[in-house]
Amino acid sequence: MQARTLLSTVRPPTRPSSFQEPTEAHVSAREFSVFYRTNEAVKEVTFDIPVGLVTAIIGPSGCGKSTFLRAINRMNDLIPGCFAQGNLFFDETDIYGRDVDAVALRQRVGMVFQKPNPFPKSVFDNVAYGPRLQGIKNKGKLAQIVEHSLHRAAIWDEVKDRLGQNALGLSGGQQQRLCIARALAVDPEVLLMDEPTSALDPQSTARIEDLIGELRGRYTIVIVTHNMQQAARISDLTAFFYEGVLVEFGKTNALFTKPTKKQTEDYITGRFG
Repeated sequence: MQARTLLSTVRPPTRPSSFQEPTEAHVSAREFSVFYRTNEAVKEVTFDIPVGLVTAIIGPSGCGKSTFLRAINRMNDLIPGCFAQGNLFFDETDIYGRDVDAVALRQRVGMVFQKPNPFPKSVFDNVAYGPRLQGIKNKGKLAQIVEHSLHRAAIWDEVKDRLGQNALGLSGGQQQRLCIARALAVDPEVLLMDEPTSALDPQSTARIEDLIGELRGRYTIVIVTHNMQQAARISDLTAFFYEGVLVEFGKTNALFTKPTKKQTEDYITGRFG
């Protein structure tokens, strides 16, 4: 299969919401490492993240899970002294290849951060921000994108009468779903989530988890979470990181009920971490 350029806007085939054996990798790590100067935070990890499923990355604080997540859309480029070795492929293109445009990559690989970070703009302008950067100026087209994105993020009914109001006036859970809508507005293929519910109350957390379930199949979702129960509830596959090493990766149900590594068993049973 011919590799697609990272400037392409063609979406991959949609996968059904129910789990199936993955047949196509969307992101592939091959002996991939990330360094902060001399500190190797991610150590030669190798695994495939399949198209259209939810992959959770778990592990104790400082184990490299967020560093790996940020590597997928090269957010680590913004950190002085941070560099990568090995290969990290997105649709068979090496993300760290010399010819890769990081800005174009981030249009195809969206990200939602730990704390909601809406811009101090209106609800409408938050969601329209990315499409405007892509050159879309037509008001009707922008309105269509904003409404569609807010529907997909399951927040349209709550904000449809507040589109002109400052997004900072929304609740924390609403702000996080707005940030998801903002990420979806540029029509990414992969959605990265870095502990997206850690700052939210249980009710807002449940709504975000339900939303992730609704987005499964439309997008490839990679979520870092410190909450093992959350990983068990929402993911199809789980990767367990410890001290920068990928200890175990497989179907979530199997990893949580019959882990193959004692280190994994010790972590998920609370013996450490």
